[in-house]
Order: sequence, then structure tokens, then C-alpha cells
Amino acid sequence: MKALKIGLAQIYPRLGDLQANLHKHLEVIEDAVARGAELIVFPELSLTGYVLQDLTYEVAIRPEPNHPVLQPLLEASRRADLVVGFVEMDERGRYYTTGAYLAGGHIIHRHRKVYLPTYGMFDEGRDMAPGDQVRAFDTRFGRFGLLICEDFWHISPPYLLWLDGAEVLIFTSASPGRGLGIPGKFGSAKWVELVNQAYASLFTVFVIHVNRAGFEDGQNFWGGSTIFDPSGDLVVQGPYFDEALILASIDLDQIRRTRIRLPLLRDERPTLVLRELRRILSL
Repeated sequence: MKALKIGLAQIYPRLGDLQANLHKHLEVIEDAVARGAELIVFPELSLTGYVLQDLTYEVAIRPEPNHPVLQPLLEASRRADLVVGFVEMDERGRYYTTGAYLAGGHIIHRHRKVYLPTYGMFDEGRDMAPGDQVRAFDTRFGRFGLLICEDFWHISPPYLLWLDGAEVLIFTSASPGRGLGIPGKFGSAKWVELVNQAYASLFTVFVIHVNRAGFEDGQNFWGGSTIFDPSGDLVVQGPYFDEALILASIDLDQIRRTRIRLPLLRDERPTLVLRELRRILSL
């Protein structure tokens, strides 16, 4: 059994306050490491808060090892692998919603949010540029994939990560509650949970989802972070609405066992998909 102990850091970031949020990250990391966590996942834009608007340009950082916000986190990543979220500014002055995987004092992988919602209450395209890559990456625990909120509400990014070898999908979000579901649960929460369970089942992977909690600009973020296993079974779920650090262990060997029973990846036909996509795009 290859066990991995994960901490789901379902926090309530302070809007626009990098230093306060850095302090919260370091406190949570200290607690999680003391409880045996080897991987700690924070939500989308965990270092900045979500409804940034004009604050976007003040809190954006360049992902360099000596940055005063990133450097303490990189040092902490020598004790446990971390996933954190922030606004990234590139060398041409473009801004991205970025998630980074930190381990052993290094930035192992960065993912820039590909799909920026601009409907309903969302207007992310006003300030952010969309990312243009979906890539799996190697960690000391295996091959992972990282997506941010709207990215995993489209089937293509998880599918691409699956084909690229990811066996664990990490989804981070700042998902506000919308719609009526069952008592005590927003409709949007029910939908996200069903989608995550479906990805775990269809792709025979672990799906780790960390959603933030708290309020910003009248929006209520519902928390409810989850892990689903390769059979689609729920491993653990955090509370709705409240901050929490949720610890759970997963058995990475379950991926191999499930794929022997359900060889969906073995039988997938990406060349057929590519051919049909070319046909559709040529219409």
C-alpha cells in the first residue's frame, strides 16, 4: 500500500491582503504537518481572495523563488508538498489566475486558469488573461494534474490530463453558492460534487477538490471540499460554509487495482478523437 496523507485547507482568505493570507497559509501548514500531512492543498486564489477587481494589479506577483510571499512557502514545501493559488503577472504585464505545486523548495508546476467565466455573477475576463496549456506533471507521489474551478467544468482539461498520464487530479476553486439544491446545500455544490465523482469514475483517478469558504462582496463560498477515489466513492468531505483543515489518507495502489478491473485508459482511442475533432473543426 502506497498511502498519501492529504490536507484539504478549506480557508477563508482575506481579500487583497497578501501578508495576512501568507500568515494563514503558514499556520495551516504547521498544523497539517504536525498531523502527518504530506500534501496540503489550498483553494483558488488562496493568497489573494477572489473578488479582486481593481486590486488584481496590486496583489499580482511574479513566481520567482526570492519573492517575499513565495519564499516562505517554498521553504515550507520542504516539509510537505503544497498547492497554492495567486494572481500571476508575466513579463509582458498580463495577469493570470494561477495555481502552483511546490515541493522540496521548488516550484514544480504552474497552471494558469484556461477557462475564465464571464456569465452570471462572474467577470473574470475583465482583468485576467486565459492560460493556454493543460499539462500533467511528475511529483514524488506520482503523476498529477492541476486545474482551477471553471477548467474542470469543461470535460476537455480533465480528459487531456488523463491522457497525459495524471493519476491524481487536483481541482481548486473559489465557487460561490448558487441555486437551491437539497436542504443545507446549494445547487452549485450538488452539481460540482456530481461532476467530481464522475471524473473519478470515468478516468479511474483520485479527484481532490478544495473549495474556499467565507464571504466576499455578498458572495457566499460553500466549502465542502472532497476527495473521490478511482471507483467514484467518496473518501472524505469537509463541512459546508466553514473554514476547516480536513485530513485523509488515500491508497495510491487503488489506481492500479481499479484499472485492472476497468481498463478504460487502455482502451481509449485518442487518435479517433483527434480525427473527429479535425473533421468537426473543418466544418
